[in-house]
Amino acid sequence: MEITPKRIDAYRWEIPVTGKMRVPGIVYADDSILEGKEQNEPLQQVANVAALPGIVKASLAMPDIHWGYGFPIGGVAAFDWEEGVISPGGVGYDINCGVRLATTTLLKGDIATRLEDLVNALYRHIPSGVGSTGSIHLSVNEEKKVLRQGSRWAVFQGYGEAADVAHTEEKGCMENADPDMVSQRAMERGRKQLGTLGSGNHFLEVGFVDTVYDETVARAFGLFEGQVTLILHSGSRGLGYQICDDFLVRMTKSSKKYAFDLPDRQLVCAPLRSEEGTAYFNAMACAANYAWANRQILLHRSREVFYRVLGVSPRDLAMHLVYDVSHNIAKKETHVVDGKSRVVCVHRKGATRSFPPGHPELSPAYRAVGQPILIPGDMGRASFVLVGTQAAMEETFGSTCHGAGRVLSRKAAMKKSKGRSIQRELEDQGILVRWTGRGTLAEEMPEAYKDVSKVVEVVHGAGISRKVARLKPLAVVKG
Repeated sequence: MEITPKRIDAYRWEIPVTGKMRVPGIVYADDSILEGKEQNEPLQQVANVAALPGIVKASLAMPDIHWGYGFPIGGVAAFDWEEGVISPGGVGYDINCGVRLATTTLLKGDIATRLEDLVNALYRHIPSGVGSTGSIHLSVNEEKKVLRQGSRWAVFQGYGEAADVAHTEEKGCMENADPDMVSQRAMERGRKQLGTLGSGNHFLEVGFVDTVYDETVARAFGLFEGQVTLILHSGSRGLGYQICDDFLVRMTKSSKKYAFDLPDRQLVCAPLRSEEGTAYFNAMACAANYAWANRQILLHRSREVFYRVLGVSPRDLAMHLVYDVSHNIAKKETHVVDGKSRVVCVHRKGATRSFPPGHPELSPAYRAVGQPILIPGDMGRASFVLVGTQAAMEETFGSTCHGAGRVLSRKAAMKKSKGRSIQRELEDQGILVRWTGRGTLAEEMPEAYKDVSKVVEVVHGAGISRKVARLKPLAVVKG
């Protein structure tokens, strides 16, 4: 069935309630983003999510929307905590895939002659690629500590500093994590992968602040034009993937007793307060904590490479974490819905939290201006730093976009790149790239993604987040 959204304004579209939908779908996009037949499938997924039990207000989609398992990537939905459901497809396989941004005191010119040495060293010392393993081999008991403590475990082990924890979403730890809900297979997959980048769209990027749009907020975030930055994008590795897979199977087996009438079997779910729902929520938290610990270790090791290659001290480099945000997660939050305060489970799949100034969950350093939001682009264009707004709290459960969003499948990207040297094309733009997987550069070519600038203009124009700065890549390490 073809989905034809109705325009609300320049940046908002509505999918009216039809069929099994309990609430409307609201899509944040401009005309160009909704062009093409390939958008029909993710729009259908927005409508399908609107049919889930206990959903409140609307099924939402950000401008980086594209097809995902069950929920679209770029999808946001909130479910009443007492009467709603939780769905592994609403979080995704890469639980707490997320991004962290660190700043330095260096200027772009300071690293120009050492950039190749720097990217080569980062590639050598940070394991990447499918199934990659690192030097941290955990015992069962120590792995359980990671799953319970998240970033705090990493810092306690010497991987970073206390300020890193303060500048991480949820302070790098969901307290409801219960390792007893995680299968032995998932534990085995996670035991040797801590401190590794992963594959696919995961990356490490050395870049610089190209443009500042809001001087006041940029100053609060520690950003200035010409400044060298580091972006890390990674998740919960094989452990998170296995947890998702385990609970899709478990919820499929138990679905008959709940008799949900689902428009898509990939939307399999369980009541939030059920045994299956609670078990998944607590296992998902374990994967989220693993991902935060993983990114914390990656930051620490990146700092060490900068010190060694550039011959600078920690004090002179001053590589400070601006923030770490999650892209794929479900959270217990309180929001105002139809004028009433309600406890809900917000599923953000390929979406980022966008909390406004004054929100109690923000670090004191950012409470006056709002939450930092990190929007990575592709290897060849740009990334953005945004800030959270009150409009997001009122409209989108405090959510905004998470990146550029794919427009080509990996197979289509491979076909389009045939006969081309993506590495050479990037180098001609002044961007050095190192990679592990044989098809990685082709699958992740810039044309495989939407123009992140257009995505950001939509959320900025709609007011659900505001532009603070634009970053340009200098060197990228891909898995």
